[in-house]
Amino acid sequence: MNDKISKLEQENLDYREYIESFAHEIKTPISALSLSFDNTKDKISKKELDKIDMYVDQILYYARSENPEKDYFIKELNLSDIIHKVLLKYRVYLLDEKISVQVNNLDKKIYTDEKWLIFIISQIIQNSIKYMNKKDKKIEIDTTENKDNIILSIKDNGCGIKSSDLVRVFEKGFTGSDRKKKISTGIGLYLAKKICNSLGLMISIQSIYKQQTTLTITFPKTKFNKFDA
Repeated sequence: MNDKISKLEQENLDYREYIESFAHEIKTPISALSLSFDNTKDKISKKELDKIDMYVDQILYYARSENPEKDYFIKELNLSDIIHKVLLKYRVYLLDEKISVQVNNLDKKIYTDEKWLIFIISQIIQNSIKYMNKKDKKIEIDTTENKDNIILSIKDNGCGIKSSDLVRVFEKGFTGSDRKKKISTGIGLYLAKKICNSLGLMISIQSIYKQQTTLTITFPKTKFNKFDA
């Protein structure tokens, strides 16, 4: 029995390593094509390729999330720099969808892993863009601070989430009862929650159906605080 369990564990490990290797390898031609589309100003092809890149990122981080601590590098970061990198990544979508972004009070020092935090915030921004349905589209990014924590909030005025769905948004595969299931995998926020738990961060969500949604990430001011999952 123990031999069978060990064999299954090894096969599972081999599979995850293959998926991670595949995702790394395929990102090289994606980057090359993206640069080519930038040069030719082919925005339609560029956006479709960016979607592929986003899904590959989800595959990569899903594979890594089983043992994320092996990939963490905790250091001091400026939250403003992180947000700038994410918004730059989605600038084409934000411009095409005519979404205004307001940022305030982001010059804050935090301690976490840069690569994983960018992925988490990217999932939130992706959702904000995906579920925008107003004429006047807005994303507001701000922080508040108390004695122990820095709290980042990302608010959009999109379609909102039904109260009955709100408790399930961090479940794997959950897409909601009416939130365009055909374009949603239900993986992004699940991974964001899972990674936040591993990093000792807290992520939460508030929403008013058909009005707005706010995601918050709480960063302890010390390097080693741990929130309960």
